[in-house]
Amino acid sequence: MKTAFLFPGQGAQHLGMGRAITTSSPAAKVLFDRASAILGYDLLDLCLNGPIEKLNTTAVSQPAIFVASLATLETLRSTTPEAFDAVTDTAGLSLGEYTALVFAEALSFDDAVHVVKARGEAMQAAAEATAGGMVAVLGLEAAEVEPLVAEARGTGTLEIANLLCPGNTVVSGSTASVDAMCALAETKQFRTARLAVAGAFHTNLMKPADDVLAAALAKVKIVSPRIPVWSNVDGLPHTDAEEIRSLLVRQVLSPVQWEATQRGLLASGVEKFYEIGPGKVLAGLMKRVHRKADFTNVLA
Repeated sequence: MKTAFLFPGQGAQHLGMGRAITTSSPAAKVLFDRASAILGYDLLDLCLNGPIEKLNTTAVSQPAIFVASLATLETLRSTTPEAFDAVTDTAGLSLGEYTALVFAEALSFDDAVHVVKARGEAMQAAAEATAGGMVAVLGLEAAEVEPLVAEARGTGTLEIANLLCPGNTVVSGSTASVDAMCALAETKQFRTARLAVAGAFHTNLMKPADDVLAAALAKVKIVSPRIPVWSNVDGLPHTDAEEIRSLLVRQVLSPVQWEATQRGLLASGVEKFYEIGPGKVLAGLMKRVHRKADFTNVLA
């Protein structure tokens, strides 16, 4: 049975993540220790004890989720090694793409920690430079959301940032434009839900984070993954190392094509899915695409 491993993105973090997996798996604890040495702070202590305000910052939550997901993978490796035998594809939501690349052996763990650290810090700096936010538009298809984005944008920035699943499209932009989208929802009677994020991710307001990331990626070795890694930029599988490097840079400013990724995996014959890491967001999104999908959560 063709199997895919999927990894969560920013927003999945929570206090206490990593406690069970590092208690039960020495290999999981080692990953936290290695990451802490690179990051310059005790990552596991921050995940377990907070403060939550610090864990929720973009600069910290990105490496925290990345390491917690790979540590969870180690616990699965020790408890259910046969799960790995049928894995043919891997993908991750935004930040989770880095986790997928390490799992697919395209990027080393230590190099990825350096890159994810630079990515999180650069995205936080961009968010602090320009006030912005993200809001999910619920119950409408992407084609219906586009004219609403144009209407709410005004003189600010507002772009479709995440195409997650049918009826769940996230828009992202400057604070005034996001506020205008929420106000429009009241007058035109559609549902919105603000996301608890620090900035307008996956829009042009994230510049110059893409340039900072490009510089960080230029310093690390990326090789052809042993299995295809699906890109958030185009929702397609990739195995060319330099193509992957370029797509990772583009990902910072580009909308996340997660629905296309899910449909592509299903169309390619994947029948079994594992979501590995904190939260169950990806399982919920897949159920909106294929209600009877065979999905297992392995939690951090």
